[in-house]
Order: sequence, then structure tokens, then C-alpha cells
Amino acid sequence: MRTRHIAVKLKGWMQAVAAVALLSALVACGGGGGSSNDSSATLNGGSLPASPTQQPIAATAANTVPITVGQGVGGVVNIPTVSVTVCAPGSNSNCQTIDNIQVDTGSFGLRVVGSVLNASVLGALPVSTVSGSGAQLAECATFADGFTWGTVRTATIAIGSERTTAAIPLQIIGDKDASTVPTRGCGSGSAQNTVSDLGANGILGIGTSPTDCGGTCANAATAMNYSNYFACPGGVSCTRTPVPLAQQVANPVVNFPADNNGVIVQMPPVPNTGAPSATGTLVFGIGTQSNNALTGVQIFTTDTFGDLNSSVFNGTTVQAFLDSGSNGYFFTDNSITLCGSNFAGFYCPSSAQTRSVTLVGSNNNQTTASIGILSAATLFGNGGNYAFNDLAGQIGGSGSFDLGLPFFYGRHVYYGFDQTANGGQAPYVAF
Repeated sequence: MRTRHIAVKLKGWMQAVAAVALLSALVACGGGGGSSNDSSATLNGGSLPASPTQQPIAATAANTVPITVGQGVGGVVNIPTVSVTVCAPGSNSNCQTIDNIQVDTGSFGLRVVGSVLNASVLGALPVSTVSGSGAQLAECATFADGFTWGTVRTATIAIGSERTTAAIPLQIIGDKDASTVPTRGCGSGSAQNTVSDLGANGILGIGTSPTDCGGTCANAATAMNYSNYFACPGGVSCTRTPVPLAQQVANPVVNFPADNNGVIVQMPPVPNTGAPSATGTLVFGIGTQSNNALTGVQIFTTDTFGDLNSSVFNGTTVQAFLDSGSNGYFFTDNSITLCGSNFAGFYCPSSAQTRSVTLVGSNNNQTTASIGILSAATLFGNGGNYAFNDLAGQIGGSGSFDLGLPFFYGRHVYYGFDQTANGGQAPYVAF
């Protein structure tokens, strides 16, 4: 995940890369609607690839919910959101539906800012404890420019008509005092523990992994150096701890009774100059209903965390990933002009640009994806637009290629969950 405040997607504990930030000047942009027409002046002699044109299905079936991109709670562009209901374990009445939860296919598990939960629900969500010591369990979800810090609790989660079969672990962001943040192992940068910092009320991580860390955090030998989980005896003096898979923050969709083997993110096409908003559909399950067949797409198997590790850009092998939680394309290309300080880190080419990346799955399936890039200064100058299909910025180093939300417009993007631990399907993405 890579946005203004959540700079890089959480792929477990250790794969953060340098942040690309949308400055607060953008958050302040307002007024006026954006043009729905592309113009030769905008292209300025350059060209853009043809945009994909798939439309989302109507979010009317039981295994679907609408995705909304708009101004949201923070005024940050390209933030896809859904509504999520959090219930006290075992209760059908002590529940709260929370809007503006970011849909993030680049992370795993639900994280909710504690301040948006009412006292009745928050107080009824039991804090997890470390086996043997009884210490409070907390998590530091580390990003490139900051981190979220808070307790691990359990709750029953519902999204639309789908509901987890039992209470599952989630992170409550910001419910622990700043003084309890560990001095070792909790990343650098600023805390992202408020709605303002986060740009959303929470994060719904629905990428390919069932949990947010897996064996690294479950194994005591590796957890001591790499775990993002902490034991806090008496709620303080927090130190890294191993955590079994069953206590790790979990992908809610994996825990649905049906439609639990994957998701499809469907976004409508938008004009190259942007749109004020966009409405798509999140579909639960793949091949489980008449509306989620795995047909007409190319499948790319990935590692557990959804990465295509043998992809190629500009002749260099890169780790590519399809990440709805990133609000732009992020990659390194020194031939593209960077913006000035107003939009630092974003690309501002004088004319429209096209770049291509070869995506290669571990099953050796490959395809060339062409992306368009317009100057961020031009796009942001349109005022009230929040949905862009050609926003791009620089990433730290040349080893990663982040296909963020712009890639999703006009496409149906599939995420098959990692079920290999139970002898099932390997993780994959498809479009």
C-alpha cells in the first residue's frame, strides 16, 4: 500500500520500500469538477496507451459490495473504499458499520482506527494475549514512511452479506499510548494512528496471503528479529514475540463460510484526465458463483504475498505487484521528469508517456502491461478529481514495480488466495 499517508503496502513485516508521498497540498485541492474529455493540450505531443474498458458488474448479489473512490475522509486521490461491519465476538447486535475502509490488495487483514469505533463495540473486543505469559499482544505494522501501532483484538467481521464464521484477529490502530511504541523493531517515520494520518478509517487487506506475516512470525527463531508482533506485559515494555498463525491478523475473506478462495476487484474505466469519483465492485469468491467465473483472463501464480518476482522493466528483473492500496504507479525511471516540491516524488513529464513492464508469473505465464503517465501537476490542476488512471511516481531503488490503483480502472483483477498449507491452490493474480 502506497498513498499520501500510508506510503507502502504491508507485505508482511519486511518488504517495505521507499515512500512516495502525495503532499498535503494535494489534500487541500478543491473546487470545480474535472473535465471528462482528454485533449491534445494535455498530451502535449505525447501519447497514452489505449485504456481498458471493462465495466464492473452491479453490486447487487450477496457476494458483492460496492467500491467507492472519491473525496473520502482525507481528500486523498485514488483511495478505493468499502463499508465493513465489526461485531463483538458472539454478538449479532453489538455491531458497528464503518465506512471509508480502504480496499488494499497489497496487504492482509483488517485494521481499524480505534477512534472510529464506539465505546460499546471497542470495549467488547477482547485483546489477544501471548500464550504462557498472558501479556497483551500488540502489532506494529511498518510502512516506508511510518507505522500503525495498536492492539490485536478479535471480532466477527461482515462485509455486505458475507460474514466470518467466528471471531478473527484484527488490529485496532492507535488504541495504545505513543509511549508504548517499541524502540526496537517498530520502523522509522511517523505514527499513522489517526484517520487524518491514514487517509481512511481503516485498511481491509485482501491480498493473496491468509495472514499478515505467516511462518516468519510463527517461528521463534525468525520472530525475534523480524516479527511485527509484540508482547506487552501490563500493556507496556513491549518486545518482539512469536505468534501462531491463528493469532495473526487475518484476511477476513479467507474466513467466510463460502466464497472464501479469492476476490475480484472490478473498477470502471475513467478518462485520462481523471474523474471526480468512480464506483466499482468487490466480488467475493472465484468460481463459486455464476458471477465470479475464472474465464477470459490470464493467470499468473505468485509468491505468498502476491508478488511476481521475475518480471522485467527496462531490461531489469523487478518484483512487480498489483496493489489497489497504492494510489499511483510507482517505479523508477530516470528518463521521466520528476515534479517539483509541490508534488515531490511524482512524475511530471512535459508530454504524455507510455511505459511497459513484462509481468511474469512463477508458472512462467507472462504478458506485457502498458501504462500511461500524465504530469501529476496537470492531473491535480483539475481540482475536484479524485480518480486517475495515469498517475505515477518514483519508487526507491530499481527492484520494484508497483501497479497501483490506476492499473485497475477498466479491469477485473482476480486474487486467488494461498491455500497451499492445506494442499490447495497456489496464490495467483489474474486479469
